[in-house]
Amino acid sequence: MAARPPRIAIIGAGIGGLTAAACLRRVGVDVGIYEQARGFTRLGAGIQQAPNSIRVLYALGLKDKLLASAFQPETNDSRDYDTGNLTNSQPYGQSVLDRHGVPYFLMHRGDLHAMLAEAVPSDVIRLNHKLAGIENTADGSVKMTFTNGDTARADAVIGADGVHSIVRTFMHGEEAPRFTGRVAYRTVFPVSLLGGLTPYGCVKWWGPDRHIVSYFVNPRRDELYFVTSTPEPEFDVESWSAKGDLATLRAAYDTFHPQVRAILAACPDVHKWALVERDPLSHWVEGNVALLGDSCHPMTPYMAQGASTSIEDGAILSRCLAGVDRDGLHDALLRYEATRKPRTSRIQQTSAQNTWLKQPHDADWVYGYDAWTVPLAN
Repeated sequence: MAARPPRIAIIGAGIGGLTAAACLRRVGVDVGIYEQARGFTRLGAGIQQAPNSIRVLYALGLKDKLLASAFQPETNDSRDYDTGNLTNSQPYGQSVLDRHGVPYFLMHRGDLHAMLAEAVPSDVIRLNHKLAGIENTADGSVKMTFTNGDTARADAVIGADGVHSIVRTFMHGEEAPRFTGRVAYRTVFPVSLLGGLTPYGCVKWWGPDRHIVSYFVNPRRDELYFVTSTPEPEFDVESWSAKGDLATLRAAYDTFHPQVRAILAACPDVHKWALVERDPLSHWVEGNVALLGDSCHPMTPYMAQGASTSIEDGAILSRCLAGVDRDGLHDALLRYEATRKPRTSRIQQTSAQNTWLKQPHDADWVYGYDAWTVPLAN
């Protein structure tokens, strides 16, 4: 009798967890996803997807959907906050296509999440399953218990449950992420509210101690996203749904360029969340449990690589687990960690500096990465 193929459980149906599931199914691995939410909502947030993650998404069959729903900027401009003088104009558009073979996309985060949710069968995702406990058992399986009273077992568990990861706490103990003293205000709103002003397609306005990024999130250019990094050391509520005060936001940018002030004046409401970070972890694997994405390498958003590195993780994980039997799972997970950790640690540390693309410099070490062909660690 042939050995039963291993079953992998993924905790979290965010972008990283869904990508990992789609990649694992692509190589014939049996997967189940456990998600604490009761359903998915389209939050008002933009997301940037660079060639390093687009290579993965294209391989999952999402090319046509991305081309139809995402905006392709010609450049990514860095400008002085008050004068608007250019400090760098990073060429995207055809230049990125010629150099990397795939586009650079700006889009609505909810649109990307929906594409990935459609890339796995609906019966793979179990909603309303918040992890309460996890245990490596004597027979080599991993037991999961959930707050709704359910239990489940798998041959390996991947924690893709974000910066407040319960799986990470199982592995490393309780440790609050470090608040940077900064908050991000963000929203998506109709360009029609700008009263005829045509905003730049993709721009970051660099102030002395704060910045704001704005870009279109679809090819019609009728919705604009912005996100800030604003010093508010007294704020520490981390949430994707906390409302921000518009008067406070506008006052924080009242010395910025007229285009910035016009965008902030026009937006009808904003959300805010605390920007947090962690140091790179000592290890991502314990028994047959491993971490992925923000659970093991959360980063500040200043390189727009948080989701992209999670997407890379999913592709590398699938390559490491392809064809592996139950006895080989632990070594395969260690190989995944050894392949990914040097790159994600470098991106974490580079992003924290918040100088990315302010001046011209080489971005190929980030954008040129191909998770399907990069050598796997020994």
